[in-house]
Amino acid sequence: MAKGSSHAPRSSDAHRVVVIVDENSNPFELGCATEVFGLRRPEIGRVLYDFRLCSPEPSTLMRDGFFTLTGVADLDAADTADTLIVPNRPDVEVPRRPAVLDAVRRAHARGARLVGFCSGAFTLAEAGVLDGRRATAHWQWADSFRERFPSVRLASDVLFVDDGDILTAAGSAAALDLGLHIVRRDHGAEVANSVSRRLVFAAHRDGGQRQFVERPIPDLPDESLAPVLAWAQERLDTPLTVSDLAARAAVSPATLHRRFRAQLGTTPLTWLTGERLALARRLIERGESRVEMVARRSGLGTAAHLRTLMRRETGITPSAYRRRFGPEAQ
Repeated sequence: MAKGSSHAPRSSDAHRVVVIVDENSNPFELGCATEVFGLRRPEIGRVLYDFRLCSPEPSTLMRDGFFTLTGVADLDAADTADTLIVPNRPDVEVPRRPAVLDAVRRAHARGARLVGFCSGAFTLAEAGVLDGRRATAHWQWADSFRERFPSVRLASDVLFVDDGDILTAAGSAAALDLGLHIVRRDHGAEVANSVSRRLVFAAHRDGGQRQFVERPIPDLPDESLAPVLAWAQERLDTPLTVSDLAARAAVSPATLHRRFRAQLGTTPLTWLTGERLALARRLIERGESRVEMVARRSGLGTAAHLRTLMRRETGITPSAYRRRFGPEAQ
C-alpha cells in the first residue's frame, strides 16, 4: 500500500474520507470502505471522494494476525477528514487507544461526519459522541453495548442508523448498505446505483430493515422473489398493488407478505413504495423538472404524495433535490 503523509494535501476538491485502522481491525469493513469510497470511477466521470487510511502506529496487526498494514498516514490525517470512519474489531471489551478516541472527539467537535461499521459503534460510544444519540451495532453485542453505554439509544434490529452527522451500521455486510446510503446522500441515487452495479450489490436496502433475515432452504417449487421483483420494476408507472404482486407470484397476499419478510426483511408495500421513490429520484437527476410528471411516471400518483415521500426520505423537496443532484448540478 502506498505510503501517505499525515498532512497530505488534498488531491482534489472532493469530500475527504479518512479511515482509522487500529490493532485487530476487521479487514472486511476496511475493504468495504475502500470499495465504496476509495476507487476511481471513470464511468461516472468525476472524483467522488478523496480517500485515505491512517493508523496510530507505523505497523498495524489486523484481525487475528491475518496480515500487517504498513505505509499509511499517521493519526494526524484524521484531523483533515470531512468524514471519519472509526475503527472496529471483534474484541469489543478491550478499550480503544486514548489517541484514537481523542481523534474521534476532535473530528466531532469540528463538525466532521462520523461513521461506525459493525463494532465501530463501540469506538464512537467510548469517545462519548453517541450520548443521547441513536445508533446500531451487531445484534450479538446488543446486550453488552446497552450495559456499557446506557445513554445511547441503541436500535439493535436495523441494518444502519443515519443520525445526521453520526452514522452506524450493524453487521459486516451492512457496511456496504451504509456506504451506498452515504453515496446516495452525497451524490444522488443515480451515482449510488452506478457504484452498486460495479459492486454487484443491491442498490438500496433501507436502514430500517432487520439485521437478521431468515433464509430457509426452499422446497420446490422455487420461492425466490426475484421474478416478481423484476416484473414489478418494469411496471412501476402502473397502479400496481400488493394483490397484483401476489397474483403474479401465484400466491396469496399473506404468503407473499411472509416471503418478503423472510427474504427481504420488509413488506411488499414498503418495497414497492421504495422502488417508486428511487425511480422518482432517478428521473429528477436525469432532468425531469415537472413534479407532476415525475409522480406519474414513478407510480406515486400525485405531486403532493411525491413531495411527502421525498421529504421523509431525503429531508428536502423535489425541487431542492433537483438543484442538488440534477444535470445542472453536475
